[in-house]
Amino acid sequence: MSTYVYGITRAEQKLPDDAEGIGQPPMPVRTVRSGALVALVSDAPIELKPKRRDLLAHQRVVIGAASGGPVLPLRFGGVSPDDATVASILDEHQDRYLERLAALEGKDEFNVKASHHEEAVLAAVLAEDPELLRRHAANRAAKGGDHAARLAFGELVARAVAEREQADAALVGQTLAPRAAGTRPGPEGTGWLANLSFLVERERQEEFLEAVRRLHEEHEHLQVQVTGPLPAYSFAAAD
Repeated sequence: MSTYVYGITRAEQKLPDDAEGIGQPPMPVRTVRSGALVALVSDAPIELKPKRRDLLAHQRVVIGAASGGPVLPLRFGGVSPDDATVASILDEHQDRYLERLAALEGKDEFNVKASHHEEAVLAAVLAEDPELLRRHAANRAAKGGDHAARLAFGELVARAVAEREQADAALVGQTLAPRAAGTRPGPEGTGWLANLSFLVERERQEEFLEAVRRLHEEHEHLQVQVTGPLPAYSFAAAD
């Protein structure tokens, strides 16, 4: 049967007893050791799909292991042919994995997504551009103005908002990066002007979260969502 891999940690690390992994019924979690490393693994289900139950089970195994020290978490779906293959990979990359574990010691990942409040950002770009504000007032006085005027105004506003998105994305990164040990861009998606993951030392996490709160307080058109602390999925690999 194939081997499902949850994460990698130091062989000396204290791990939870009787952990349960993915599958229905849940597969018991075991370890595969090579040198100074162990991988947390279980048998892989015959049919592996990203069901919510299994996604949460994967996360619980990683979080439970991280309670005793740093873990290199694998994303959901990591399957190896067998335990022997896992052991050979640990052996081959021993030094690199130990280096990454040292880099993650005492740190957690926080994901920050930022978007614009539509009405608030429109008010902000109008307030900053006298010409846009004049056109807006003229259109309102003319009960919307003619089609050409509305179209021209809309294009100018869209350009101003796009420029503000770029500036605010940079602002989020510039504000939070100095309070983190590392930064990674997240997948691009619609609806977000910034999607960033930060590796934050535990003694600085309240400072980091306070900086996130201030971003919204000082820039009301910004909507900022923070998720964490999380296992350091985005930082398991070296730069």
